Amino acid sequence: MTIAPAPPAPITIDPWDPGYATSVSSGALTELDATTAEIDLNVEVPAARWHPITPAPGALPSTLLIADGVRRIEARVWVNDPDGAMPAPGIAASYAAGVVRCGPSGRPAELVDVGVRRSLFTPSPHAENLRTWAGEYTVRPAAGTSAEQLSLALQRELGELEVALAARHRSRDDGDDLLIIDGPLRGRSQLPRTVGYVKTHHTAYLSGRQAAVMAELSPGQRTPVFLMGSGWPRHSWYLRLPTRSAAPWSGIARCEAGAELTPDEVVALADVTAAVLPALAGVDYKDPRAPQNLTPIGGLERLLRHRLGDSRLLYRALRSATIGR
Repeated sequence: MTIAPAPPAPITIDPWDPGYATSVSSGALTELDATTAEIDLNVEVPAARWHPITPAPGALPSTLLIADGVRRIEARVWVNDPDGAMPAPGIAASYAAGVVRCGPSGRPAELVDVGVRRSLFTPSPHAENLRTWAGEYTVRPAAGTSAEQLSLALQRELGELEVALAARHRSRDDGDDLLIIDGPLRGRSQLPRTVGYVKTHHTAYLSGRQAAVMAELSPGQRTPVFLMGSGWPRHSWYLRLPTRSAAPWSGIARCEAGAELTPDEVVALADVTAAVLPALAGVDYKDPRAPQNLTPIGGLERLLRHRLGDSRLLYRALRSATIGR
């Protein structure tokens, strides 16, 4: 007697811890029709001939550097105007960045640098550095009063700290190291041999046959490189990491590289990422965002959050410093 295979389950559990939502934002699968992104699918191969690509054997980087940062808003503040105008909003925030070095296969990852900053972000011209018993919050300008503008100012400073730390540990300009920055490459594409690593998807940039190719990827394979021209131009490609889940987008990460690279240069970078990153994939019993949250990134994030300090003590310090102001 032949037993028919069981039909696919009507529901698939996303492997990410629910506290982190999912690897795909709630609107990601419906935003594609509304996107205005200009996509050139013919960078590596013609769009009609897209297929999963297994990286060709080649020289791997002698050193892999991974840079990441964390941020935390300690308190929302108001900066008073001495002329009696309405106070301006701001945020007091702590942020930290670090760099991990991964050597040849088998060598454990090594923490090489960490930087911690505390700042007061506000558009007010009257703000002064805020001194507390737990440290000083240095004034940093924001473009406006909205929550988004304050957050962008914080993110800009965090990005600059990541770049500064990473630049200290790069080999010379003609070296063969590779720098992976956790997150989009925006504002950092000038760094040589650098790739932005995006693990949470907010927009589906591929459709039709190209989206089907992404779904067909096996661990260690990638899509062909394409060029994105919306907002700020950059090259991009998707790759799949090892995963046991059948959830949509599980194990899929997107990489970014500078638009100024030649096709040969960006294809070489794409091949290296597809060859190196799967071995660093997070595992679900250790990380709630596995496999996209790479093991060195997960460890670095935990250390950086610890370096930020106790949020309750910092809040008390801010309250004490502002009483009577």
